[in-house]
Amino acid sequence: MTIQASRTASLTTAALLRLLENADADANTHAPRVLDVRTPGEFRTSHIPGALNVPLSTLREHRAELLGHLDEDVVLVCRSGGRAAQAEQALAEAGLANLRVLDGGMTAWEAAGAPVLRGEARWDLERQVRLVAGSVVLLTGIAGLFLPGAHLIGTAVGAGLTFAALSNTCAMGMLLSKLPYNRGPRADVRTVIAALRGRS
Repeated sequence: MTIQASRTASLTTAALLRLLENADADANTHAPRVLDVRTPGEFRTSHIPGALNVPLSTLREHRAELLGHLDEDVVLVCRSGGRAAQAEQALAEAGLANLRVLDGGMTAWEAAGAPVLRGEARWDLERQVRLVAGSVVLLTGIAGLFLPGAHLIGTAVGAGLTFAALSNTCAMGMLLSKLPYNRGPRADVRTVIAALRGRS
């Protein structure tokens, strides 16, 4: 029996750092385009210098428009790699082949002490999901002591989190990403395309 390898090509923090440093040192070497697919709020908190913020929802919706401006190597980044892998799949389905995902995402990048541009500190999306899910389970568990059946809400949240892990998607995360706290300034595709053209 053959095991099929994941088609997502990954790139380590050390390898990306080398590529970026080589491009800085040699004007004839092109750095890969780094697309950060986290929410604008997460991006403002910390990001790789030179990265462009293209939230996953924007990337999915406008991938055809972005394709013509992504002619060099593209490295996709999120917090830990899950959203970047989804972005890779969306762009690959649209016909782009020169894609890699930063292995371990910003978590690995920051742990390695690689350069980061920092803004106002805020909770990342995964931490917000844990807070909301945990609060719902806790409150419905307590309410279940007084209201029969209330604990089933917590059970439904647990089932949703299990599905999120198995499918590598998160409905709660997608809903939370739409809150003003996470959106920050809107990621306009025209601004992204202008920035991509500016690097051509």
